Amino acid sequence: MGSPPGLAGRWRRLFAGVLDWLIVNVVSVPFNFSSWEYVWDRGRGAWDRYPVEHTFLAGLVAFLYFWLLHAFWNGQTLGKRLFGIRVVQEHGGRITVTQAAVRQAVAAAFAWLCCFGLLVDLVWILFDPRKQALHDKAARTVVVNA
Repeated sequence: MGSPPGLAGRWRRLFAGVLDWLIVNVVSVPFNFSSWEYVWDRGRGAWDRYPVEHTFLAGLVAFLYFWLLHAFWNGQTLGKRLFGIRVVQEHGGRITVTQAAVRQAVAAAFAWLCCFGLLVDLVWILFDPRKQALHDKAARTVVVNA
């Protein structure tokens, strides 16, 4: 069963996504740090130090990267632009700001499901005739050749 013309290849989507996540990780390094908090340990009757991860800002950087670039840069991130693909509405129109937000919110929700959700979301592309991930289905978008 062939794919409809114009849909982006799975490998290009994968490589564009890997590049985008590398960019997001480099950009979010200053926002992803650990610190120590002092907490009273009743069992020992003493103050103790516990590591605290500050990842909310790093997650926010990732959300904003994907949402804003898809919404305002012709449906492309840096990775998608390099690999010649973009996100559009199912009927081929330009992706809206709301669709970009829904797409990224659903992708983030799947990622928060302890990697299993992210795996299901991405593996869905392999079996879907329109090569849509679940976050694409939720936002009613497809990834096409640019």
